[in-house]
Amino acid sequence: MEDVRFSIYQGEYQLKTILVANPKGGSGKTTLTVNIAGYLANRGQRVALLDLDRQQSATRWLSLRPDNLPQIRIWESKKEEAQRYDWMVIDSPAALHGKNLSHAIRLASKIIVPIAPSLFDLEASRDFLQMLEEEKKLRSGKGHVCVVGMRMEMHTKAAWALEHFLSTLDLPILAYLRETQVYVNAAFEGKSLFDLPHHIAERELEQWAFLQEWLSAL
Repeated sequence: MEDVRFSIYQGEYQLKTILVANPKGGSGKTTLTVNIAGYLANRGQRVALLDLDRQQSATRWLSLRPDNLPQIRIWESKKEEAQRYDWMVIDSPAALHGKNLSHAIRLASKIIVPIAPSLFDLEASRDFLQMLEEEKKLRSGKGHVCVVGMRMEMHTKAAWALEHFLSTLDLPILAYLRETQVYVNAAFEGKSLFDLPHHIAERELEQWAFLQEWLSAL
């Protein structure tokens, strides 16, 4: 795995960085990563994607992306790279831990934690979320960490369980993203929700509203 102590801060230039992270595999990190990248690119931002996952799913998604869509580039870890982009979106591996994890958290402008709807995913995420809560306190409580419920909808048992689980932590849930073939079909074409005709992804885009606002605040 690539060392995540990548040189994204060069000279006086600071790249805005979104870290999508959860030590638990299968939490939806790649789905969230590519759609965040697609959202930013469709806003006219210069976006780089750093794929640290061993399966390289985000890289394969990008290789399928049509040339006529807003550009997203793979981060190549070159010294001059930071000045070429406005944002970096990082798809982190399930194995990210220790010094690499701590370093990535401290460098990230925003941290998004996807959590899948199961007791096992909640329990596996507990220590990581507590670590993020402590980091948030060190940053004087700045709202740079949020949680996204993956493959779930509001007002369901899974959503209630996630809210109850997070009740002792000051970490907001900014979106519940339902399980739908829209994400799957878009990914096969190298597209995000934000590249699709509005009528195809209308319901899904509504679920992104608060998350989009949170991202735009940086």
